[in-house]
Amino acid sequence: MDKVCNAIKLVYASIYSDSAKTYFNSIHHKVEEEKMAIVLQELVGNQYGNYYYPHISGTAQSYNYYPIANMKPEEGFAVAAVGLGFYVVGGRKSYRFSPKYPKVEIYSTKDLLNSTQVEFLAVDLSKNDIDYLNEGELASIAVLDISKAETHGTINHCASVYNPDNDSVEAGLNKYGPRVINFADILKFNYIPLAQTIDIMLNTIEEALGSPVEIEYAVDLNPTVDDLPSFYLLQIKPLIGRQLSDNINLDEVDKTKALLYTKSSLGNGIIEDIYDVIYIDNEKFDKMKTIEMVKEIEQLNNIMIKQNRKYILIGPGRWGTRDQFLGIPVVWSQISNAKVIIEISLSNFPLDSSLGSHFFHNITSMNIGYFSVVDTSETDFIQWNMLNKHHPLHKTNYFRHIRFEKPLKVLMNGKEKTSVITI
Repeated sequence: MDKVCNAIKLVYASIYSDSAKTYFNSIHHKVEEEKMAIVLQELVGNQYGNYYYPHISGTAQSYNYYPIANMKPEEGFAVAAVGLGFYVVGGRKSYRFSPKYPKVEIYSTKDLLNSTQVEFLAVDLSKNDIDYLNEGELASIAVLDISKAETHGTINHCASVYNPDNDSVEAGLNKYGPRVINFADILKFNYIPLAQTIDIMLNTIEEALGSPVEIEYAVDLNPTVDDLPSFYLLQIKPLIGRQLSDNINLDEVDKTKALLYTKSSLGNGIIEDIYDVIYIDNEKFDKMKTIEMVKEIEQLNNIMIKQNRKYILIGPGRWGTRDQFLGIPVVWSQISNAKVIIEISLSNFPLDSSLGSHFFHNITSMNIGYFSVVDTSETDFIQWNMLNKHHPLHKTNYFRHIRFEKPLKVLMNGKEKTSVITI
């Protein structure tokens, strides 16, 4: 009882933490006006030795600003992971999928391997004297390697194996190889109707609340009520905040001052702190030299990392493609400081737009803008003259790096998939 009382007091006291103060300042809210209620909730899961955790936990939203393929924004998305949900909420590596199209793989194999869950969270039952005051909210939590869950037998329906012989991911744990947490047995082979359940939940709750919503959930695969696995709805809240409060009307933008305009974009919100643009020199582009371009963009990206500056990246074809004749075959670490990534076509180099599928985990988790501009479009454009009139800070064989005196303004309307960059 003393531990519970102390935990409640610490939750109340958290309103005065530095992170809470920063949040209140950003939304212009006064701490003294804040009111709080605390809910004690039974933890979903089972005990495995000294550890306690659920098979699956995650979040889902009824609106998706990063739809790909034939997905629609209003169909939402879900994220799942093995173990406690704090892992997902904390933005760690987890698996993203569409509740409407759970069998559609939105990750490339390379991206899936790079973004797969390798750790999970569990309550450490061996800890008796827990010092939350000094150790924080993770004082009673253990961070375990995903192999530990395999010894517990909790990822049998959650994991697949990567087969390097044919560069494929095969459901189940029957073969030797790297484990990939992609819930294939559940999402692709419908071991339990998880995607359908989330879809029904999102639609029902959104209709009841009258606005886009976010939920948190957990799943216990062990037989419970009626000898069946159980889905637990843990939290419901309206999807409010920066992403939905930014009512961006691009019709009011003066296009004569626009550096870029596109109706094919992913992302939502406003970015106002970018001064730098790194872009391809169209006259020097050679589709036979894309390997050389990788080295150059990596050098420029390293400069931006050292200076702690974000930038807008513009280049032909697909960024991150494995086919060097379709674009520039970079890996994420080579363009990691780009806050907006733009794929373009040239008169001699058509664009088969990937719309972010190669770096999907990075793009969605970091809220990066991903645009596509085709040179033959009647509506989309890039004002190259606005870029070329600037003296470059750095110039390579194929790229120019320029810096504007005033920050550029990036407006992304996720609902309309339309974006503009203004000077």
